[in-house]
Formats: sequence, C-alpha cells, structure tokens
Amino acid sequence: MPSKKRSLWSLLALLSGTFCPAGWAAEAQPASQTLYPAGSQPSFKGPEAYFTGEVQVDLLFPGNETAHYSGAYVTFQPGARTAWHLHPAGQHMIVTSGIALTGTRDGKIIEFKAGETVWCPPGIDHWHGATPDAKMTHLVITGSLDDQNVVWKEKVSDAEYDGGKPPQTKAMPDVQALTPKQQGIIPIAAFTANGDQALLKTALQAGLEAGLTINEIKEVQIHLYAYVGFPRALNGLATLMSVLEERKAKGITDAIGKAASTLPADKSSLELGKEVQTQLVGKPVSGPLFDCVPAINQLLQSHLFGDLFGRGILDYQSREIATVSALASLDGVEAQLKAHMGIAHNVGLGQPQLAALAVVLSDTVGEKEGRRTERYCQLEYYQPNR
Repeated sequence: MPSKKRSLWSLLALLSGTFCPAGWAAEAQPASQTLYPAGSQPSFKGPEAYFTGEVQVDLLFPGNETAHYSGAYVTFQPGARTAWHLHPAGQHMIVTSGIALTGTRDGKIIEFKAGETVWCPPGIDHWHGATPDAKMTHLVITGSLDDQNVVWKEKVSDAEYDGGKPPQTKAMPDVQALTPKQQGIIPIAAFTANGDQALLKTALQAGLEAGLTINEIKEVQIHLYAYVGFPRALNGLATLMSVLEERKAKGITDAIGKAASTLPADKSSLELGKEVQTQLVGKPVSGPLFDCVPAINQLLQSHLFGDLFGRGILDYQSREIATVSALASLDGVEAQLKAHMGIAHNVGLGQPQLAALAVVLSDTVGEKEGRRTERYCQLEYYQPNR
C-alpha cells in the first residue's frame, strides 16, 4: 500500500502538474506520438488555498521524461486571481480569450490580451488573473526543476490586485473636478447604453435638475446611437419624452437649449470628420482593421466625426464623457473604452476629471462600471493607439 504522502501527491498530480512536483505528474516516454483527446485530462476548480475568486483549470497534457513541462487552460472569472507564487523553471502564459493581468512584488502590473504571451522567469514571485470586469482564459506552460514546478505563497490582497498600493495611500478623487452638468451626463449615458429605463428615468430627472438642457440630453442620446445602436438610443429618447411630459404636468419648465449647428458650407462631412478625428486622436488614424475594411473608417469620419460632432450643442469634452460612460457600461468593449480614455485626455479631461468620472459611475451606476474606468485613469493609458 502506498504511503499517505505519496497518495496525496498522486492525487495532486491528477489535478494538474501546475500545482505539484512535476515528478509525480510526468509520464514515461512513449514509443510513438500520443494524442490527448479534448476533455480526456482532468478538470477542476482552482483550490481556495491558491486562488481568490472562481477559477477553472483544464489540464491539457502532463510532463514526461524528456519534456519537463505541463500545459493547462486556466479560466478566471472577473476579479479572480492566483496567490503569490514562483516557478523554479519559469512559466509561459498565453492569453486565449479576454484580458489578463500579472503582477510582481515591485508593484508592476502587466496587461496582456488574446494572442499575447508573458514569460515569467524562474524564481520571480508573481500572480496572474482576470481584470475586475471580464473573465479571461490563458494557456500556461509550466516547466519543472528537480521535480518541482511551483512554490505557493500568501494570497494577493485587494490593494495589490488593484495596483500595489495600500488603499490609504490613494487620495479620494474630487467629483467636483467635473461640473454638475458633466456629472449629470454620466448616468444618463450609462443607462442609455445598458438599457435600464427605470434608472435612466431617475438619471434624466437628476440631469435636468443639474442644469442640462433638453437639447443637451437629446444630443447625448443621439450621439450614443453611433456607439450603442439605434434601439438603445431610441428607447432612451422615449424615456426622456415621458420624463418631460411628467415634469410639464407638474408645472416644471425645463430649458430647451440651443439648436444644432449646420455643417460648414465649404467642406463635406467626410472632410470635416477627418479633421475632427485627427484632432481627437492626436494624429491621423490608421491600422490593420481600417486597412482591411477602409469603408468603416470612412463611415466613422463622415458620419460620426462629421455629421454628429458637427452638430454642436455638446462640446468635445461632454461627448467623450458620454462615450466613456456608455462604453464602461458594456461588456466586451475594453479596447474601445481604453482608446476613448485617451481621446478624453486629448480634449482636455485630465486625470482628476477622469478619476471623478469613475467615482460618479461607481456611485450612480455600479462598482463594476466605475472600476472599468478607474483602471484607465493613469497617465500611461492616455495613448489611444497604444
């Protein structure tokens, strides 16, 4: 009968070579190629001792006598991460879906997305996991040295996960960095985007009380159709109509505000849009996507940046506040949110204003939406094409 110690390590070996000395997981060298069919290897939930949050581990292949490494898919739900640990022989982490984070003891956090790889050299304490708002799957290929491939340590604190700084060192952003009208735009845009008409109704009431004119609110929702689609924009405008009717019935008169501007007579929508897009981004926009589908950029330039931005009513800062707030309220658009945080900076919204935007989102919409925005408030993210 095997010893209790050997039985325990054998059980861990069945779970994954990621969590145990590799010698117990290694297979004898076969005489021919070996197929590991999909689903043939063990799958299990990440042990609470080694992970924070919900994690699924799907073993792909064990090590063997000549290949001293194993592979597994590891899927992290939003906010989930490993404990601190090191790999005596190092580890490759390849993201297959979502966006991954990995941090080291010096407080540096690397963000990498699907198709990108991070190599963690031997002996470096680190952690890795998902962003706060979206799940992530990565393929880990973990080497072994002297029959050991991981050394687990203490769990990663919320402060370390959030950026390596204790909460008490972070100054609370001042929401007064934004005007009352700018603050009013944030939940209006967010609830227009996510389709919550009941909460949008409350946000519209608050926005009107904060001094937004009827036409300014209409323009926020007109602007957002380019980002969240006609159905959400039309629903939002219908809710605005009902709010205005209720207020009128109570004898409340809201300011209509200025009307939309006409486009310049000396240039087309496309010409105006190219100028506006370049101004917002800081340089002419190009890239593989637009090379593959030039028509999409032409439509963006002529319609979004030409026809819509050319209407006036809202200044560029207000339009970017609306765009950022809407994108922060949607799943799966982190790349666009990150880009528009850069554009917001280019039109004069600095770190205090964007940090205030994140706070208002957290207070009026939800913590998830606020944290999405907060992650991109640091100056190093102010690069739309980074």
